[in-house]
Amino acid sequence: METTGGPPVPEARPALERLRARVEGSYLEPGDADYESARSVWNGMIDRYPLAIVRAASTADIAPVLEAARETGLPLAVRGGGHNIAGLGTVDDGIVLDLGGLRDVHVDPATQRVTVAPGARSADVDAATVPHRLAIPLGTVSRPGIAGQTLGGGVGWLIRRAGLALDRLVSAEVITADGTQRTASATENPDLFWGLRGGGGNFGVVTSFTFEAVPLPDPMLGVSLYYRRPSWRRALAAFERWSRDLPDGLTSIVTFMPAPETAGTDDETWLIIRCAHVGEDEQQGQRLLDRLRRAAPPDEQTTGPIDWIRWQCAVDDLYPDGSRGFWRNIAFTEMDEGALDTILDIAAAIPGRGTGVDIHHLGGAFARVPEESTAFPNRTARFWMTIYGFWQEEGEDTRMSAYADRSRAAMRRLGEQGEYVNFRAREYTRPVTDFTRAIYGEQKYRQLQRVKQRYDPGNLFRENYNVAP
Repeated sequence: METTGGPPVPEARPALERLRARVEGSYLEPGDADYESARSVWNGMIDRYPLAIVRAASTADIAPVLEAARETGLPLAVRGGGHNIAGLGTVDDGIVLDLGGLRDVHVDPATQRVTVAPGARSADVDAATVPHRLAIPLGTVSRPGIAGQTLGGGVGWLIRRAGLALDRLVSAEVITADGTQRTASATENPDLFWGLRGGGGNFGVVTSFTFEAVPLPDPMLGVSLYYRRPSWRRALAAFERWSRDLPDGLTSIVTFMPAPETAGTDDETWLIIRCAHVGEDEQQGQRLLDRLRRAAPPDEQTTGPIDWIRWQCAVDDLYPDGSRGFWRNIAFTEMDEGALDTILDIAAAIPGRGTGVDIHHLGGAFARVPEESTAFPNRTARFWMTIYGFWQEEGEDTRMSAYADRSRAAMRRLGEQGEYVNFRAREYTRPVTDFTRAIYGEQKYRQLQRVKQRYDPGNLFRENYNVAP
């Protein structure tokens, strides 16, 4: 990138120079040796050029960054793990606060409380909790950061056993737009605590998350059932019937995806029903899975005990850093014949390696949380469907994005209110606040606005699915 030797906003230079002098961590600008690597995020389609990147050495570096953003009016992006599909951890012509180096995790086995720094990844949390036979519900892969997952939701393999990541959040330490350090919990700043649990990064920078973990068997039972195309309809219909009456300890995800190149096969698309049973009785889990196997005998399968960390990172390599990606999602409940037609049409149109469809089975602990208790947009749906891409070549962008757009239009026939912000790429067809209002629904959006007006009336934190003050 060519630069002029100074920011496009010359009056910002004094404030940025003061910021450089005040922070303990790295301060990077265009032309610095590590700038190119520092500006990149997981989604290779996101190509932003910040004016300044601060890689925080400690939480003490946060307040000076917020002060500089307030003084200059420059846009501010806050980055945890940098894995957000919409690229919310970076910004053009603004300041990036990168918390990715702050990855400490502390476990108190006696209370089952887990305190996590804002740059920690799921793998960091699992590495700390699993030796104590504890876990926090955090997604289905190990590399994303816990901050974005928790603030947006946290849909993963423990959703039926323990709910979302945000459902296990006990308290958070937050620096709000005015630089004030606050505690958010059920008893301290409860309105802020409500907004943080599902409202994304709209209200401040979380410097510490405290979760209540749940017991975890060691090992757990992992099962994957594979079906070729002639068996898809029977398998999906059988899954719908089977999923109506399951214990909380069994979570499942239906996936349509071509086999990866590493499998040494062609790019035939498979239907895969992956199941995680986290009960202590493995035989009970096998008996439950036998019901599904009898109703829809798989063409291939893998089954057996597996440790939690191996299960969580089993598909990590499908999504290397720098992948080019999209994500679309919708919540729905009815999987009738019409819904089967829609789902199978979307799956049959998968254009090849680098795209997939997931259907998360919900219910259990997730559904028992009252709708009004958090900002998460929908607790009543039985399923959450996502279509996603993770290709490597820029020349594939048009073809893959066209599939996403066609599929999203078809998915609307299934949909209920609400979308999951962590499963959604940014679109620029209308103001982002219009998308945000549609994601949360009018009632929750207005409540989020009230929280925003109290803690960020100047909209300092706007590089997100923004709630307008």
